[in-house]
Amino acid sequence: MSFETINNVLTIKTDAIMTLAMAALLLLLGYFIRGKVKFLSKYCIPAPVVGGFLFMFVTWIGHATGAFSFQFDAYYQNPFMLAFFTTVGLGASFKLLKKGGVLLIIYWLIAGVVSIIQNGLGIGLSKLLSLEAPYALLSSAISMIGGHGAALAYGTTFEEMGYPAAKLAGAAAATFGLISAVLIGGPLGRRLVVKYNLKPDESDSFLGDADQVNVATHDKLSMLDIIKNITAIIFCMAVGSMVSGWIGQLIGMGFPTYVGAMFVAVILRNVNDKLHLYKFDFPLNDKVGDVMLNLYLSLALMTLKLWELADMALPMLVILLSQAVLLSVLAYFVIFRLLGKNYDAAVMVSGMMGHGLGATPSAIVNMTAVTEQYGMSRRAFMIVPIVGAFLVDIIYQPQTLWFIRRFVEGFIG
Repeated sequence: MSFETINNVLTIKTDAIMTLAMAALLLLLGYFIRGKVKFLSKYCIPAPVVGGFLFMFVTWIGHATGAFSFQFDAYYQNPFMLAFFTTVGLGASFKLLKKGGVLLIIYWLIAGVVSIIQNGLGIGLSKLLSLEAPYALLSSAISMIGGHGAALAYGTTFEEMGYPAAKLAGAAAATFGLISAVLIGGPLGRRLVVKYNLKPDESDSFLGDADQVNVATHDKLSMLDIIKNITAIIFCMAVGSMVSGWIGQLIGMGFPTYVGAMFVAVILRNVNDKLHLYKFDFPLNDKVGDVMLNLYLSLALMTLKLWELADMALPMLVILLSQAVLLSVLAYFVIFRLLGKNYDAAVMVSGMMGHGLGATPSAIVNMTAVTEQYGMSRRAFMIVPIVGAFLVDIIYQPQTLWFIRRFVEGFIG
């Protein structure tokens, strides 16, 4: 860390290790504050968002007063992002798909159509609001479906294309989505249960559950087993980055590296399920993913510049509010009926609001709020996480890339 005075402003420069250390401390601070502030824990606001946004206000004060500024070396941000999405891919076993049946396919297709509608709404409103397309798309499916990870990943790509506030816009949109998801999802699900006097089916023999596929063996992992699991993650990161590079050359534009890493991981996971190349341990994989995501988000958020969002705040807010209203209307009047108009459908609607506006953890929070009061829905808890965490990407990623090619390149060229 060094301190210099540049243009009468105290400039604090941090190397990659110091930046990472600060991010880790902010992450712990975020957990501490979230534990003390009930609103933050109740509505499932992630700890890195709490700590990161708090530090963003510190940097904003420095900018507004002209007293100080920071220059960060966020070298580790991209590797952590790749590692997280790789662990998501390694958690996706095709065995889970067989347990979901027709209802999983229906829910998956609905989620995919919702992502297309979100991008269409964002682009349509951007024309009326004179908002550049990248910021409109970051206020649409990228942040609503993909959450903070996807928003910051695509934001990085957009910044490289000449839109300097893209990461900040994506982070802000994803945070709005996360909050609105948990504010709307649970109450909407409960409203459907009460209105139609829905009850869980006690005779339901549906036993499919993600934990049955990803359950821990309870065998003690040897050091070699742990190394093999970590090596698998690193291998998928490396090969996936190459795959993303090839796809980028093929389509003539930047392609997020995490997408390639995730899909390579899916392939490795399911090949390993058949051939047993190494002892895959889901709990270890899941914990590594959680750590990588938290550090990645903390790094990404702490380095954002809040003041760069000022000129686009109102147009983005209009789009984000429209996204929340539209999905609520679709979920209540259309999606609930398409899913069967029963108790499982009501719980799944609350989950749809969670990962359709925020993230898969928000979906779990919403469904838990409903089922704790009215009874368990095993179908919902099996299907929603699979679709929200992985399957929806198969539809939302390609069509989002089409929107980028169709509209963003037009603004650049």
